Amino acid sequence: MDTPEKLVIIVTHGPEEPELATLPFVMAAGALVSDIEVLIAFQAEGVNLIRKGGADDVHASGFPPLAELIGTVAEIGGLLMPCSPCLESRGLTEDELLDGVEVIGAARLVSEITSATATLNY
Repeated sequence: MDTPEKLVIIVTHGPEEPELATLPFVMAAGALVSDIEVLIAFQAEGVNLIRKGGADDVHASGFPPLAELIGTVAEIGGLLMPCSPCLESRGLTEDELLDGVEVIGAARLVSEITSATATLNY
């Protein structure tokens, strides 16, 4: 039996950089519709994208609004996983995040990366 392909995308840019915040979700959607498992890890300022309302005003020219892309990616099976220490350093709690995210630590992320077919960093 073949192991399914898996893509891990690491997002480090927040709402202040609309294009770099949007591209990971465009790539994730493309992978998901190609039957590739997708896990998006959020580190540094990237955690702000999955705060409730955090992406509402983010819209890079030529792309759909980021909040719409995030919803689509989550709806079609993308896993959204913020870094626990990155949340803590910004004073964010799980209650402030979008529904369905799973907070993870370094060990879990390293495990996901080492089992992935490919990793992208934004």
